[in-house]
Amino acid sequence: MAGPVRHDFNKLTRLPPYVFAEVNALKDAARRAGEDVIDLGMGNPDLPTPPHVVEKICEAAQNPRNHRYSASRGVPNLRAAICEWYERNHAVSLDPEREAISVIGAKEGLAHFVLMTVGPGDVVLCPDPTYPIHQYSVVISGGDLRHVPLTADSDFFDNLEQAMSRTWPKPKMLILSFPHNPTTTVVDRSFFERIVDFAREHDLMVLHDFAYAEVCFDGYRPPSILEVPGAREVAIEFISLSKSHSMSGWRVGFAAGNPDMIHALARIKSYLDYGIPTPIQVGAIVALRGPQDCVAHNVGIYKERRDALIDSLAAPGDGAWKIEKPLGTMFVWAPIPEPLRGLGSLEFSKRLCAEAHVAVSPGIGFGEHGEGYVRFALVENTHRTRQAVRGIRRFLRGSSL
Repeated sequence: MAGPVRHDFNKLTRLPPYVFAEVNALKDAARRAGEDVIDLGMGNPDLPTPPHVVEKICEAAQNPRNHRYSASRGVPNLRAAICEWYERNHAVSLDPEREAISVIGAKEGLAHFVLMTVGPGDVVLCPDPTYPIHQYSVVISGGDLRHVPLTADSDFFDNLEQAMSRTWPKPKMLILSFPHNPTTTVVDRSFFERIVDFAREHDLMVLHDFAYAEVCFDGYRPPSILEVPGAREVAIEFISLSKSHSMSGWRVGFAAGNPDMIHALARIKSYLDYGIPTPIQVGAIVALRGPQDCVAHNVGIYKERRDALIDSLAAPGDGAWKIEKPLGTMFVWAPIPEPLRGLGSLEFSKRLCAEAHVAVSPGIGFGEHGEGYVRFALVENTHRTRQAVRGIRRFLRGSSL
């Protein structure tokens, strides 16, 4: 009798094991056993979508005209609202027909753009550590990935120049994201000016994931790469409404920039999807054009949680853990306390889950240079955040820190 057919999924075998799964399995097992585990691992926003946006989505869903296939590029009013957002926030004027497109969340748009523009033999530069889809979209597309260390003790541009000089064939694309997930690194406009000059010199496409464009603190305002003269010759930028407007579950975002890059994304999307459902696009229009106090409200809550976590961990006494406050994102990137760094980020995270009943993301899951760190997501209210800190400090005290 013939045995089972063996399936060889080439792209599947190129994807590494999901590091975060080990911590998730421990968390799920503890919860099944009745333990109260506070999950600060996955960056899944817990804040509700603004009521006026939900109301408009529900209203639009009642209209039978919106029950048909939508437009994969986004309805005209949404693309116009995207351009209005850029004009209002970054003084950038865009053509809604050629330089803006809606996406089913920034992650989908980014991954499909890479799939369309990168193939076997193409080399892509990407920071390490970074948000996993930035790296794995290249793997899925069949391209070759080259890591550029993004660390506190090195200069990113020096690392970028080294990666470029040591790579053959010449890289085709550079993927960036600032404010950065997971490291929370922020940059100023002069950084992007250097990036644009570098890209034009080396004939590179630049893909900028701007998911945390509006989640920033303490007076910091993140620049868009499209503010830089010449950027639209080389760059495409992805924006998400998931964090700023708490629309993560609705899956809505947009991309803007170089017309040829926008056209490439529109082309692959025309084959793969019919766009965001029309009622959600209507809700996104209202989110972009309506009152923006909801954004300030959400940012205020993330800042309160950031301060509760970091100030409580750093308070004097046994088990104190000092961490720098980020200026952007909904995360905290924390170096593991020196006496426990030898555990490695995965083992440290597993012990934190088992003994402190707090789940975090191990830094190694974001790349080799993420080792020695863990990432906290600010997705629990202040009371629960302080409860998590108490558990963490008990764990650190018990570990003879």
